[in-house]
Amino acid sequence: MSRLLYPSIQPYQTGFLSVSEQQKIYYEQSGDPSGIPVVYLHGGPGAGSNKNFRCYFNPDVYRIIQFDQRGCGQSLPSPSIEHNDVAHLLADMEQLRQQLSIEKWLVAGGSWGSTLALLYGIAYPQRVTAFLLRGIFLGTTEEYNWLYHDNGAARFFPEYYQEFLAPLQTELQTDPLSAYHELLNSTNEIAATAAGKAWYLWESRLSSIENFNLAHLQVEDTHQALCTAKISSHYFFNHCFIEPDFIVNHLNRIEHIPATIVHGRYDMVCQLHYAHLLTQHWQNAKLHIMPCAGHSGLERQTVDAMCKAADQLARFLSEHKE
Repeated sequence: MSRLLYPSIQPYQTGFLSVSEQQKIYYEQSGDPSGIPVVYLHGGPGAGSNKNFRCYFNPDVYRIIQFDQRGCGQSLPSPSIEHNDVAHLLADMEQLRQQLSIEKWLVAGGSWGSTLALLYGIAYPQRVTAFLLRGIFLGTTEEYNWLYHDNGAARFFPEYYQEFLAPLQTELQTDPLSAYHELLNSTNEIAATAAGKAWYLWESRLSSIENFNLAHLQVEDTHQALCTAKISSHYFFNHCFIEPDFIVNHLNRIEHIPATIVHGRYDMVCQLHYAHLLTQHWQNAKLHIMPCAGHSGLERQTVDAMCKAADQLARFLSEHKE
């Protein structure tokens, strides 16, 4: 029987963590305060937390932590790319773990959240009990090209790709990442907002194969769209601030840690190839391919797989307490 999300719950604690003189990170905790600690990392970069993702986890078993990464969501200031890179995000996670007096936690995330989870594990393997990852993204040039150039996802969605390019001057459309990076950081707020909506809409249209009204999708939250576009562009323009093939080349740091990976076969944002590649190099990782799922974390098969995986990991971690 297919699983549904656990019932919606409210956080039992919310707060802000000061990570610099100018910046504060919003975080929240829900579920059982004495349960298995799990931190769920949102995508984007810059998309912000989603209340639905806490519902992957049994609230009677898990202590569920979510936070908005620098410069997005309810974190302050937002949107912002100042002092915003992988090193700062990893330091923020460690500061939050210490603030919450957590020795080790299950690290979970989807899309860019899977990237950040892997980078965190590589940096702090002693702090990770296990991984639960969805929609693997390794931050490689090939992945950027698939998303933003005309020889990848654009060949499946040519009319929507033309709308993605529309905010850019014709002569700049051959290098969309650079052009968007400049436009989103320009002083022209109207143009930047329009670019943010176009960027956000392009990825939204790629994300779900269960939504058949792609032409009618609307950007309902302009702030979220601008955060996602501005911060994603900032990271991708700078190659996610990591060396080429960094994650695969450093898997030896986490190869002993168990991981469950869920990936839709028809994921048009993050290609299945990279999840398969990752598990070929990671003996303790198990890949579950959803036969009729795309990228969205809220498609039926993906919800089913994530909830079941979270339950299985809870049993595993309870049986293997140190």
